[in-house]
Amino acid sequence: MIKYEVKLLEGIERKEIEEKRSGAAALIEKMRGDEFGGWVDLPENYDKEEFAKIKAAAERIREQAEILVCIGIGGSYLGHRALIEALGGERGRTKILFAGNSLSARELRKVIAEVQGKDFAINVISKSGTTTEPAIAFRVFKKLLIEKYGEDEAAKRIYATTDKSKGALHDEAVDKGYEMFVVPDNIGGRYSVLTAVGLLAIAVAGIDIDKLMAGAKKEMEALRVDGGAAAEYAATRNVLLEKGYDIEILANFEPSFGQFNEWWKQLFGESEGKDGKGIFPASVIDSTDLHSLGQYIQDGRRSLFETFVETEEKLTGVLVPEMEGDIDGLAYLEGREIDEINKLANLATREAHFVGGVSVGRVIMLRIDEEAIGALIYFFEMSCALSGLMLGVNPFNQPGVEEYKTKMFERLGKPGYGEKSKPEDRSVE
Repeated sequence: MIKYEVKLLEGIERKEIEEKRSGAAALIEKMRGDEFGGWVDLPENYDKEEFAKIKAAAERIREQAEILVCIGIGGSYLGHRALIEALGGERGRTKILFAGNSLSARELRKVIAEVQGKDFAINVISKSGTTTEPAIAFRVFKKLLIEKYGEDEAAKRIYATTDKSKGALHDEAVDKGYEMFVVPDNIGGRYSVLTAVGLLAIAVAGIDIDKLMAGAKKEMEALRVDGGAAAEYAATRNVLLEKGYDIEILANFEPSFGQFNEWWKQLFGESEGKDGKGIFPASVIDSTDLHSLGQYIQDGRRSLFETFVETEEKLTGVLVPEMEGDIDGLAYLEGREIDEINKLANLATREAHFVGGVSVGRVIMLRIDEEAIGALIYFFEMSCALSGLMLGVNPFNQPGVEEYKTKMFERLGKPGYGEKSKPEDRSVE
């Protein structure tokens, strides 16, 4: 379902890419056997009972709540936020808000203000229940729920997605009677959007999760043997890295894909950025960013390459209006589809950047709908895992993420994290 094409600068041979991808089938088998390889066959082997439970809970949430506050960070929020926004936002009365993905009091206050006077529910997503950012947010919104509805009713409005048998959130959910969904042991957070981690909020938003999984399954089948287009993309990335191109920019001409770009950056950055290795993932939304980062991409250091996410779908009915006179110089565009203009701007950008010394790739969907987005998610997950293994790193761990936590806990004086910091030492540096 997903196609990949690339236009390479002179001196980069396609035979190098073919050599790099020749072992993809063996790598897929290796990841299938990994302790965190449960996502590989997930579109076919997902828990059908839990899936039905997710759909039933989503229907109940839509009936009881005007707002669902999703509390999570990293892989526990980026994927479902990306999918909901890429597919045009909520399709029913229940609005999805996000909290627990930062330590900003200002952002938290915004969400608190939005739930005032509204019926709301919470989906808290955390395998442990002790990750600082979501744990703080959960305390805040749990308190608001209890104040509004009382403890018994509040418990009926809390949905916990967590470890199946242990952890602080699991134990609290059992004790208080929250409805629970499982964060699978064999799927890491950034590969988990097609599990209960992402699917509950997506279903509450009115998106057809059956179609989403069907699209992912079709892509899985297309990539099953040797990785297909995903393996070619992964191999291309690694060959470009070997040539000194260590920055990849994901470009999209649809603003609704802004959060999708953020999901992609976590997926590739957290999977490959270790052991002193990896391609730095960056992103742009064009044509907006052509008026900012476009200058650097066109004329800056030649250490980058670009991958465009595109759709073949043609959106009709939004035209450039006809006007008397030609004050703004747009007479030549009158009556033309704005989607056509956007696609031609995309083509022109690829041409200009290639002339400027940038290899440009294209990841192409047929259209933007549930099936296509499901396929795109699976395509990038497979590409990322293959790319990491080709690079020689473990694409399923993230040891560096713990470093900031250790330093933060030392500053905050958390028990067990070194000598308690003195107040004068707690400034942000």
